[in-house]
Amino acid sequence: ILIVKTPKGFIWGTATAAHQVEGNNTNSDYWLLENTKDTIFVEPSGIACDQFNRYQEDIDIMAEHSIQSYRMSIEWARIETAKGEYSQEAIDHYKKVLDYCHEKGLKTCVTYQHFTSPLWFTARGGWEKLENADLFVRYAEKVTKELGDYADIICTINEANLTSCFAHSFPNYPPEGIKTFLPFVDEAAKSCGSNLDNFGPFLFGHPYKIRDCMMEAHRKAFPVIKENLNNNQPVGITLSIMDYQCIEGGEEERDKAHAESVDICLDQVKDDDFLGVQMYTRHTFGPDGIIMPDINSADMLVMGYEYYPESLENVLRYVAPRINCPMIVTENGIGTDDDQQRINYIATALEGLQRCLDDGLDIKGYYYWSFLDNFEWLFGYKPRFGLVDVDRKTLERKEKQSLKFYKNIIDNSIQKTD
Repeated sequence: ILIVKTPKGFIWGTATAAHQVEGNNTNSDYWLLENTKDTIFVEPSGIACDQFNRYQEDIDIMAEHSIQSYRMSIEWARIETAKGEYSQEAIDHYKKVLDYCHEKGLKTCVTYQHFTSPLWFTARGGWEKLENADLFVRYAEKVTKELGDYADIICTINEANLTSCFAHSFPNYPPEGIKTFLPFVDEAAKSCGSNLDNFGPFLFGHPYKIRDCMMEAHRKAFPVIKENLNNNQPVGITLSIMDYQCIEGGEEERDKAHAESVDICLDQVKDDDFLGVQMYTRHTFGPDGIIMPDINSADMLVMGYEYYPESLENVLRYVAPRINCPMIVTENGIGTDDDQQRINYIATALEGLQRCLDDGLDIKGYYYWSFLDNFEWLFGYKPRFGLVDVDRKTLERKEKQSLKFYKNIIDNSIQKTD
């Protein structure tokens, strides 16, 4: 039995994102990209897990399995349907979801932007145009006024640095972003009255322009959100922080990857209320850049990266001395069909977390990604990160052994803390 001795107030949670679980997010940029001819998405999100309608069932399962907090995102594309036009119906829906979490005893961790954006925003330059940061700030202000009292923890933007990580994670990554060689993105841009230069969806565009615009949006939104909160809830951002390692001669490339995708962001958020750390694997660098792992290795996962749960400890130790605020592990998990492998991954990752806590690192919580087997972007429904299986035909939820394993960890750890 794995027991993690956590400090008082430590939060055990699980996470999802709106577009990946809710279904029929038709007003978003990704909906268009998924449904454009010759798309590289292996399948569209469609009804996803229908959590928009089944949220009570999902929250019930969490509550029954001792999960203390649900990290969920609210969908900007549902809330701000056109520039400056807000859907009260969508806002009221999220009030109900957040209310139900509290009714069931779960704290709410609310992300304001998780990959997807309203199509109108993306069609006017999206995250590639620095001035568009102000559009996010206005949305964040509106949402905080409407929903702030329902949120216990607020994450502004999910993995604001991810595109800059990609620039170091793939050999020959195009400097202007992958949209430059994907005809379907150009097609999507034209179909909504935009063009490739003015169409800035997250993940596809210029890696550093997107990073800089998202960081600017966070920095400007942070004080606006804080001003509109009644209970001074903690506000932070989440960053994708892979475990960058190197072989002999690869130090310079590793350090460059750290500098351009992690350190530049940590410098800007080190005094926030917390930092959300999101970690899945390691990347190894040699003198010529990243060394791609062997795709035929037994350690290779369906998402195309290596099984390496030890990375969580390494990343927490890297980040801790570079910031002045607590960390929350807002995502950590594994996409696999082998649930025993998931159990092993969680156990190894949490053993590393325990060593960090023992050494005095300020870590306030851990959220497993993800609660459900959900829509994993370009990969569709093939990668299965969930603690709960979702039947793709009936959408029936089925609890996995890993969920029961996670419940036992939580129960034992709470007992030990008390």
